[in-house]
Amino acid sequence: MSKTDYDVVVIGGGPSGASAAFDLAKQNYRVLLIERAFRIKPCGGAIPPCLIDEFEIPEELLVARIRSARMISPTEKTVDMPVGNTFVGMVDRDQFDPWLRQRAVDAGAELRIGAFKALYYDDQGVVHINYQSKESGRESVTVTSRSVIGADGARSAVARQAVPCSKDLRWVLAYHEIVEAPDNANDRYDGDRCDVWYQGELSPDFYAWVFPHGKHASIGVGSEADSFSARQSVALLRTKTGLDTCQTVRREGAPIPMKPLKRWDDGKGVLLAGDAAGVVAPASGEGIYYAMLGGRIAAQTMDQFLQVGDTKILGRARRQFMSLHGKTFWALGLLQRIWYRSDKRREKFVSMCNDKDVQELTWQAYTQKQLVKKRKTAHLRVALKDLGQLMGLSRAS
Repeated sequence: MSKTDYDVVVIGGGPSGASAAFDLAKQNYRVLLIERAFRIKPCGGAIPPCLIDEFEIPEELLVARIRSARMISPTEKTVDMPVGNTFVGMVDRDQFDPWLRQRAVDAGAELRIGAFKALYYDDQGVVHINYQSKESGRESVTVTSRSVIGADGARSAVARQAVPCSKDLRWVLAYHEIVEAPDNANDRYDGDRCDVWYQGELSPDFYAWVFPHGKHASIGVGSEADSFSARQSVALLRTKTGLDTCQTVRREGAPIPMKPLKRWDDGKGVLLAGDAAGVVAPASGEGIYYAMLGGRIAAQTMDQFLQVGDTKILGRARRQFMSLHGKTFWALGLLQRIWYRSDKRREKFVSMCNDKDVQELTWQAYTQKQLVKKRKTAHLRVALKDLGQLMGLSRAS
């Protein structure tokens, strides 16, 4: 192959792209990280303890430590789910993402601000990447690379050009408002508790949330419905929670994918990661951990590809990710389809969250990112209770 400007061009500087750029730069690859505009994505900001350990996230980036979650039903019955002897970390994306990008730069990656426009291969198999620079008069810049990692979000321009099945990507619209948090905790807002609202008037097919961010709070909602007004929903939620008088710091909206794509590479030299590959957990909408893991797997896969040159290696990224978390994504997708369909079912779903087995298995799966295989009887009990609720054999409390 001809000499290129870079070994890898990573397009998109969010958690997935920044993680991939960091891992590859540490291995002395020539890495270019192109970030569009440092835009802050709407995000509850929750990260599990395993992410903090696996990706060596410093404690100072945590703006809150969540000790419980409160589930609110359509009739506003509440179920509190204590986390136990661990916690859920909260980060603010306007601090978290820049830190991840700077870590990649410190490892040796080059960071440029620009909007990706196009890519093509020449006769020698070199990838030419064109982007519009936002650092030097919006000029058009073209660089060459041996490979590309597309981590540019749910409506990925890289995916649209290189991976045809990306047109089938399903997504929900997520919108939140960051507000100044109340000075004192009360029954409607607690800085150590995440509140999840399962009400059709707030979201017909997903949920709404109030997540503490230290001095701030994220008030948000998601939905796939075309007629849905996220701004009106958040305004209603702020009224319900008494947060309508809090000062608004910023507003953000973006699409969030709900199902992994069937293919993540073009069979030549392009590999997708993060939201571009569709790796956000159904039902929960959790994305940061899966994005960073996807970025790491993309980096590992690209390392193998660059060493060997066999394009079949690129397919390993999706297979590895789905081997680790495919069953979880399938189960969460089924949960969303069954329990988010109506307020009647949402009421039963929140009632199920009052069960000790459900709470323990939920938090173990979230904080450890793996099923606890030793507790097979507990899994069976949860499955039977779930079936009983669905068939109307159990009464919502």
